[in-house]
Amino acid sequence: MTSTVVSVPMPTVPRRRRTSEDVASAAPVYGPRRVLLAAPRGYCAGVDRAVIAVEKALEAYGPPIYVRKQIVHNLHVVHTLEEQGAIFVDETDEVPEGARLIFSAHGVSPAVVQSAKDRNLQTIDATCPLVTKVHREAVRFARDDFDILLIGHEGHEEVEGTYGEAPEHMQIVNGPEDVDKVTVRDPEKVIWLSQTTLSVDEAMHTVNLLRERFPTLQDPPSDDICYATSNRQAAIKKIAPEADLVLVVGSANSSNSVRLVEVALEYGAKASYRVDFANEVDESWFEGVATVGVTSGASVPENLVQDVLNLLAEYGYGDVEEVVTAEEDIIFSLPKEIRATLKAMGDSSRGLGGRRRADES
Repeated sequence: MTSTVVSVPMPTVPRRRRTSEDVASAAPVYGPRRVLLAAPRGYCAGVDRAVIAVEKALEAYGPPIYVRKQIVHNLHVVHTLEEQGAIFVDETDEVPEGARLIFSAHGVSPAVVQSAKDRNLQTIDATCPLVTKVHREAVRFARDDFDILLIGHEGHEEVEGTYGEAPEHMQIVNGPEDVDKVTVRDPEKVIWLSQTTLSVDEAMHTVNLLRERFPTLQDPPSDDICYATSNRQAAIKKIAPEADLVLVVGSANSSNSVRLVEVALEYGAKASYRVDFANEVDESWFEGVATVGVTSGASVPENLVQDVLNLLAEYGYGDVEEVVTAEEDIIFSLPKEIRATLKAMGDSSRGLGGRRRADES
């Protein structure tokens, strides 16, 4: 007689949190408890546009709608769209021929576009317009026979897409550690471009090292690093020196969220952690903490931040001061394929991909 061993997983038991009194007794807090809430934070215009594009496609065409890669790098957003009928795939060959496919906000290479055409897919391009700008710069400078040094993280979707525009002219420079490995054909014809979600300081440090090797290194025609990335980093730089703890809401594969933790620590925060959700916050982080800084990456919906603020209030951090370092009012038009469909349906009120505008319509 053959016996079969069946593995039964243990049921998940919610972790019992210590009370605010328990935390306070573990380490004294000197001074009033407060929260410094960064502004701007959360959704940027490119992310908002991409997410709304998927939502409107589901409404207009019905599910399933296929999306290559995560539409934006946020677990909550991806899971929410999956519940509405979006199907996320890694490559175009996973999509049934003739189906509808959305390219993510991070952009794709010409090879991916061609692969979609070969499968007769009905594509919607939700690439952030700021990423598209970098793609166009790559094409332009490759046409002019420049060596292009792309500063970014190899393997990141945005970097793969940009590199694919001109692979024969481009080298990826991951950071300062790669500078000595760079070789060029003509030191007089070299330009740098960058991934839009890098740390501003990190990118410029790499540029300065590159310029020491190539004094005539040219700058891109306009700043490649996204305005939203720069703004969120500037806000946390202002908060960090006063913060005992900085909480960054964002996913692990969100480059700009990860950078915010690094920037917070570099600019004086005593501790900083990234969390996807409020339930990931460890109450031991509050021990001895008077001031908590809170921000979120550019692909994070505001409700996740509010969940963290609610948790903080339970531990005595109910005094919230918003620290505003910039105002953002940029809104991008939805992808042209969506706009054409909406117009044909007699709905011209939601041609803009801004969350507030969409909610008002």
